[in-house]
Amino acid sequence: MDLEGAGGAAAAAHGKRRGESWRATLLLAYQSLGVVYGDVATSPLYVYKSAFAGNDIQHSTGNEEIYGVLSFVFWTLTLITLLKYVLIVLRADDGGEGGTFALYSLICRHVRAGLLPGGGTRDELMEEDKATGRRGERPVSRVRAVLEKYRVLQRLLLLFALLGTCMVIGDGVLTPAVSVFSAVSGLELSMEKEHHKYIELPVACAILVCLFALQHYGTHKVGFLFAPIVCIWLICISAIGAYNIARWNHHVYRALSPYYMYQFLKKTQTGGWMSLGGILLCVTGSEAMYADLGHFSQSSIQIAFISVVYPALVLAYMGQAAFISQHHNFESSYQIGFYVSVPETLRWPVLVIAILAAVVGSQAIITGTFSIIKQCSSLSCFPGVKIVHTSSTVHGQIYIPEVNWLLMILCLAVTIGFRDTKHLANAQGLAVITVMLVTTCLMSLVIVLCWNKSIFLAFGFLIFFGTIEVLYFSASLVKFHEGAWVPITLSFIFMIVMCVWHYGTIKKYEFDVQNKVSVNWLLNLGPSLGIVRVRGIGLIHTELMSGIPAIFSHFVTNLPAFHQVLVFLCVKSVPVPHVEPEERFLVGRIGPKEYRLYRVIVRYGYRDVQKDDLEFEKELVSSIAEFIRSSGEYDKNGFVEDTEKSHEKLSPISTGIPLWEEDGELDVPLSPHRQVDPYNAAPKQKKTRFVIPKSAQVDIEVRRELQELMDAREAGMSFILGHSYMKAKSGSSFIKRIAINFCYEFLRKNSRGPAYAANIPHASTLEVGMVYQV
Repeated sequence: MDLEGAGGAAAAAHGKRRGESWRATLLLAYQSLGVVYGDVATSPLYVYKSAFAGNDIQHSTGNEEIYGVLSFVFWTLTLITLLKYVLIVLRADDGGEGGTFALYSLICRHVRAGLLPGGGTRDELMEEDKATGRRGERPVSRVRAVLEKYRVLQRLLLLFALLGTCMVIGDGVLTPAVSVFSAVSGLELSMEKEHHKYIELPVACAILVCLFALQHYGTHKVGFLFAPIVCIWLICISAIGAYNIARWNHHVYRALSPYYMYQFLKKTQTGGWMSLGGILLCVTGSEAMYADLGHFSQSSIQIAFISVVYPALVLAYMGQAAFISQHHNFESSYQIGFYVSVPETLRWPVLVIAILAAVVGSQAIITGTFSIIKQCSSLSCFPGVKIVHTSSTVHGQIYIPEVNWLLMILCLAVTIGFRDTKHLANAQGLAVITVMLVTTCLMSLVIVLCWNKSIFLAFGFLIFFGTIEVLYFSASLVKFHEGAWVPITLSFIFMIVMCVWHYGTIKKYEFDVQNKVSVNWLLNLGPSLGIVRVRGIGLIHTELMSGIPAIFSHFVTNLPAFHQVLVFLCVKSVPVPHVEPEERFLVGRIGPKEYRLYRVIVRYGYRDVQKDDLEFEKELVSSIAEFIRSSGEYDKNGFVEDTEKSHEKLSPISTGIPLWEEDGELDVPLSPHRQVDPYNAAPKQKKTRFVIPKSAQVDIEVRRELQELMDAREAGMSFILGHSYMKAKSGSSFIKRIAINFCYEFLRKNSRGPAYAANIPHASTLEVGMVYQV
C-alpha cells in the first residue's frame, strides 16, 4: 500500500509539473502574439492592394485573377511560413536564439570557419564538448572539410550572413512605413473624396515620429497592451472574413486548389509573374518571428501560429477574395484592398484597431533590428554603439539611440518620398525575400554540418524552398525602378560599413598578435619591472589572450612608474548567445608571484548584458582573489609559464571570493604579520576585506597576496586603454588606403568604446596612443 501511495504521489507531482509547464507555454504563446506576430498579422492590409497595384494584372469578371492571387497567398503562407519557418527553421536555434546571424554563429561553432578576432570559433574559448557533444565522434562531412580548407569560402559565408543582416535592417526601415501608411490609407474610404490625400501623409508621419520617439521607454512599458491589440485585430479580421465568405461567396474555398495558380499564370503570363512581388508580402514578418525566438520558446511560437494566427489570416484573405469576386466596379485596381471589404459601419473602429496593430508590428521589427545590430557589434561586424537595456527582467529588450534616430529619418524619408504603398511594398518585398533566400541557404548548411543529416536532404531543402523564393525574388527584382532600389541601396551602404569595420578590426588584431612582447622580456626586468611600483591596480585592456601587448612596452618605456598590481584584461565576445556565469572569468598568472601580474579573460555572448563599471570591478577583483586562494593549494612553485596557448592554463572561476565593505578600520586582518603601510595611514571611509570560508586552509603567502590585492583596490583602480590610430602601410593598394585611412578611421572616431569602459570616470582612465601600420 505504501508503494502504491508513493507511486500515486509521484504521478500526481509529475502531472502537476506537466500542467504548470503547459500553462507556462500557453502564457508564452499568448504573449508572443503581441511581440512576434504583429508584422505578419497586419499583412492583409496591403497584400491584395499591392498585387493589383499598377497595370500588372486587372480584376476581370471571370475572377481568375482574384482566385489565383488567393491561391498563391494561401500556398505561400502555408509552405514558407508554416512549413519552412514554424516547423523546420525554428528548430535551428543557437542556444535558444534565432535570426540570420544566429545561423551563421551556429555554423561557426560546428565548423572552423570563423573570421572574427581570435578565430571567432567557440573551440578557442569554450568547451565545445559540453555544448555540442564530442567532435571526435562525428563523421567529418565533405562539405565541412571543404569549408574549413578554403578561406575564400569562409569569407563568402560571412558576406552572405552580412547580406541577410543588412536586408533585415532595411526591413526595419520599410516595415513601419508600409504598415502605418497602409493602416492610415483606410481614410480613403472613410472621408470625403480627395480630402484623404491631404491627411494620410501627415498622419502617417506623425505616428512614425511618435513610434520612434517612444522607443527609449522600452517595450516592457506598454508590453501588456501588445498581445490584446493583436488578439483583437486577429478576431476582427477573421470575423470580417467569415462574414464576407458567408454573404458574398461561400464557394471561395475552391480557390485554395493549386489549379487556380496554374490558371492565373496561364491567363496573366508576364503580368501575373510581376504581381508576385506584391503577393509575397503575405509572409512578411516570418523572419522576424524566427529572429524573436530568444524571447519565447519554440513550442509557444508554434502553438500561437498554428492555432490562432494561421487560421485568422486564411479567413481574412478568403473573406477579402470573396468580397472582391462579387464586386467589379472599382474606380481603379489600386483601390482593391482591405478596407473596401470592411462593412461601412465598422470602418472607423477597424481603422483605429488597424493603426494600433500596425504600431505593434512596427515595434517588433524595430526591436529586432536593435538586437541584430547588437549581435553584429558584439562580434566585431558593426561599429560600437550605445546600448541601453530597457528592462531589468526581460532579456534582450534594448534600445540603441543612434540606430533609432537613423531608422526614423530613413523611414520618414521613404514615406515622404514615395507617398503610396505601391513603391513601399515593392521595396519591402525585395528586402523580405532576400533575407528568406539567405536563411534557406544557411539552413541547408545547418542540416548537413550541425544536424549531421544527409547532404541529399539538405539539397532537397535548398531546391524546394529555394525555387519558390527565387521565383518571388525575380518578380521583386524586376521592379527595381519602382521602389525595389531602396533596400538594395540601404543594404549596400550597411554592407560597406560592416565590411570595413570587420576588415579594420581583423587587421588591428593581427598587428597586436605580430607585435606582442615575449614573456622573457618581462622576466628580465625583475620583480619591479625596472620601474617604480605605486599603489593601486592597473587594468590594461588588450585584445590578446596570450603574450604581453605592445601597448605595455610602449607605456613602460615612456613612463617610470606603474601600479603594484597589474591585470591584463581581455574582454571577448564569443559567437554564442549566452555565457554561463561560472564560465565567464578565466584568470591566470604571468611570471612569478612577486611580480603581481595577472591575466583575466572575460567572455560575453552576443546576447549577454554587460554589467556597469562598479559591479564589473567587484566581480573582477573577487575572481582574482579566488584564483589566488585556489592556486595556493596546488601551486607550490609560484610560477605559471605564459605561452602562446596561455588560455589553456587559465583557471575558470565559477564564484569569486565575496567582498565585504564596512566603515572604519579592518577588524580582522588577513595576515597576522601585516606590516603597517605608511601610505595607508590616512583613514578611509570604507574598508574592504575578502570573506574567506572558514574551512579553507590559507597559508601566509596567500594571505599576504590577498592583502596586497585588497590594499591595491582600496588605493584605486586605473584603466589603461589603447588609443590606436590605424594607417595603411606605404605601398598598399588604393582601395586599402581608402578603407583604412579614411573609412575605418572615420567609423572609429564616431563609434563607442568598449561597453565595460563606457562609465569609467575620466580621472581613472589613461589612454596610450599608438599608430598601427597595417
